[in-house]
Parts: sequence; C-alpha cells; structure tokens
Amino acid sequence: MTEEKLEKDIVLSDDLFEFVKVDEKASEKIATPEYSYWGSVFRKFFSSKVAVFMLVVLIAVLAFAFIQPMFSGFDNLNTSNINNPKMRFIRPNWEHPFGTDDVGRPVFDLVWAGARTSLSISFITTFITMTLGIIVGTVWGFNKKLDFYLMDIYNIVSNIPYTLIVMILSYTLGAGVPQLIFALSATSWIGVAYFMRVQVMIIRDREYNMASKVLGSSTMKIITHNILPQLISIIVTSASTRMPAYVSTEVFLGYIGLGLTQSTASLGRTIQDHSQYMQSATYLFIIPVAVLAVITVSFYIVGQKLADASDPRNHGI
Repeated sequence: MTEEKLEKDIVLSDDLFEFVKVDEKASEKIATPEYSYWGSVFRKFFSSKVAVFMLVVLIAVLAFAFIQPMFSGFDNLNTSNINNPKMRFIRPNWEHPFGTDDVGRPVFDLVWAGARTSLSISFITTFITMTLGIIVGTVWGFNKKLDFYLMDIYNIVSNIPYTLIVMILSYTLGAGVPQLIFALSATSWIGVAYFMRVQVMIIRDREYNMASKVLGSSTMKIITHNILPQLISIIVTSASTRMPAYVSTEVFLGYIGLGLTQSTASLGRTIQDHSQYMQSATYLFIIPVAVLAVITVSFYIVGQKLADASDPRNHGI
C-alpha cells in the first residue's frame, strides 16, 4: 500500500466517524424508570374497578353522615309530632326518603345523625387502638424484658370475650361517648401490640437490619426506616378490619341499651328503638341495618384493596 493511498484512507475514515466526548456523569444514570412507592400504591389501587366503586360509595356515606346533620338541625329528643297521626309512620316517599318513625321524626335525618356518631366513635377508637398498639408493639418486639409484663396481660385479655369486657365496662362507667370510646379501646390495643411484636420479631433479625445495627444505626432509626415501612400493608389491613368492627360493636351495645344515652342518636340506638316495628313498619328496621351494612362492607373492601396496593410485592416495576 502506497503512502498516498494510506493518507487518502485516513481522510475518508475521519469523514465517516466522529469522536465521542466522554461524560463521566452519564454512566451513573439509571436506565429504569424512577420508582415512587405511593405513586405505585395509588396506581395499583385505582386499577381495580371494585375498589374505585366502593371508594365512591364510602365517600358518599361519609359525606351524608358528617355534612347532612349540619344542615338538618336534627334533634333526637324532638317528639313534637308524636300526637300528629299524619306525621307518624309515613312510608318512604319523595318528601321523606326514609319515611318517618313512631314519633314523627324523619328517619333520613335520624339515620345519618346516628351514622355520624357511630363513625366518629369508630374513627377515634381505631386511632387510639392502632397508635398505642403500634408504639407498644414495636418497642415490645425489641425489648424482651417487656414479655414478663405484657405477655401475661395479653394472655388474660385474649381469653376473655371482647364483647363481654366492653359490656361490663360500659355498664360500670355509664352511658356516654367518652365512656364508650374508653370501653372499646381499653383492651383492644393489647391485641394490636402483640400482633406488631410478632411482625417486628420476624423482620428485626434480617440481614439489612443487622447491617444497619453494625454500622451504628439506633434502634429507633431501624424501627422507623427499616421495619415500619415493611409493615404498612399489615397495619392498613388491621385498621380496615377494626374500623367496621367497632361500628358493629357500637350498634350491638346500642341495641341492648348500653353505651350511649337516649339523647344521643346512633345506628345502634335507632335499630333498637325500631326493632319492635320489624313486621308492622319494616322500613324502620331495614333502612338503618342497610346503612350499617353499606358502611361496614365499603370500609372492609376499600381497606383490603388499599392493603394489597400498599404491599411492595404487588408493584410491577
């Protein structure tokens, strides 16, 4: 190959190729899309048509329960129509969607005022129970010294029917919203604490937690950064089952005449007051029970779907 031809080939090569600039930062870019935990949770949740439908139903129920009584001005003790036969036992119609009861009160206002009370008690009790149970349970899972005290308490409480404990406390403390909340949450937190203890003990000795401990991470940091995020789906599942359960317990106590005063409207009290008309005026009994069923079922389904969506193992990355 002659020198002239070699120079010509080099010129042609320079025209066909370009030198690429080296970018040191480009090698550190991740080709996969960025992962967002809560973004994945909501995408998974809203991909289920059943979950979306039940969420709409739940929001509608909550709106009626907490907003409608503010505008109706309902008074549970108002019996001004008791001597007016035309206002008593009116069956459901356009003017009275749920009809009127034995003393002429609109059942629509009565039911939603009662639902507000029942839901408020359920929300507050669930918050107290879950907060106390999670805090005590996570500490209990790391501190074996607490077994001596808390295990005996758990064994005693778990062997006594929960409803019986609540009935005794309600009867002893008397009727009232604060008393009922205390009765519902007095012993139920220990079950959450024991459940959290078991879950923490399963996760605490995994390799990444041991590595964090060796590197000097505090116990509190390991709990908040390594353990609790792994238990979000379990916590949501527990809360979603307890919330409707507390509503049902309040309804049962109201049905047997415990828990709340006569002046406080609640679903349990409404069902108890109208149970005697189960055959003569069926709507007075069926409508409150149907509202209770919608509340408990919607809470349960939405909670379960949210728990499934919050499990990282169900996220497609």
